[in-house]
Amino acid sequence: MLPESIELIVVTPERQLLRQRTKEVQLPGADGYLGILPGHAPLITELGIGELSYHDMSGKESVHLAVLRGFAEVLPDRVTVLAETAEFAADIDIARAEAAKARAEKRLASGDTNIDWDRVTVALQRALIRIQVARKYRGVPVDSR
Repeated sequence: MLPESIELIVVTPERQLLRQRTKEVQLPGADGYLGILPGHAPLITELGIGELSYHDMSGKESVHLAVLRGFAEVLPDRVTVLAETAEFAADIDIARAEAAKARAEKRLASGDTNIDWDRVTVALQRALIRIQVARKYRGVPVDSR
């Protein structure tokens, strides 16, 4: 018999962000989004940059987090996410994320040959997903630029 719920655990290097029973989880894999339901076959996957979402046990309310790289272990009754960074949509400071985006874009456009391109690109991607997730779940239109 399959379990009715799945435990979702989200951990960053700083702390355990979440431990919650849920009916389903969607997470950004390195090659696209994965939908996880109770009883899912075991797997380990690399996380991409994107939005992790899950439904509360009533199935009516969904919760959203911006996540940036890491790994996820899926077992039939548990999903453990080890993310470089993870942040609830409600906790994201949009103005701060916009400032980080502007700084990263300025660095990329500077033409400086001493730039750590990987670091600046990750900073830009992190800012963009934070802005997207926060605006989407606060009802603020996402800038199409």
